[in-house]
Amino acid sequence: MSQFRATISDIQSAGSIHIVSFTTAGFTLKMISLALAPNITLHSEVILGVKATAVALAKECSGILSFSNQLTLEISKIEEGKLLTSLLLQGKDFELESIITTASKEKMHLEVAQKVTALIKSSDLFIVEVL
Repeated sequence: MSQFRATISDIQSAGSIHIVSFTTAGFTLKMISLALAPNITLHSEVILGVKATAVALAKECSGILSFSNQLTLEISKIEEGKLLTSLLLQGKDFELESIITTASKEKMHLEVAQKVTALIKSSDLFIVEVL
């Protein structure tokens, strides 16, 4: 699981559904939540989390995607297994892990130092801790 510090920059609510926006390392991320604790307020500092298996990758992607969170990052490390491959993705003051199938890694011809777009659904992002 990847974790990183962020600041709540916006909260939109409609009934029991909330879309929370965060800023971190020059990126804006969005999270959907069905319930918000009272200590989750505008400008709060939080630790966000995302499972490595929930981080999809795109290479040379063009067009419009429904993923709210699209981060252009550089591959800094690849650990290839027989079935699964772990990729460490690096941005300025930001690190994220993605686990994809080795077949996908080979199909995409992924290598260290390449730029990729990390795709995270807003429903896959979560608050680990409010600071």
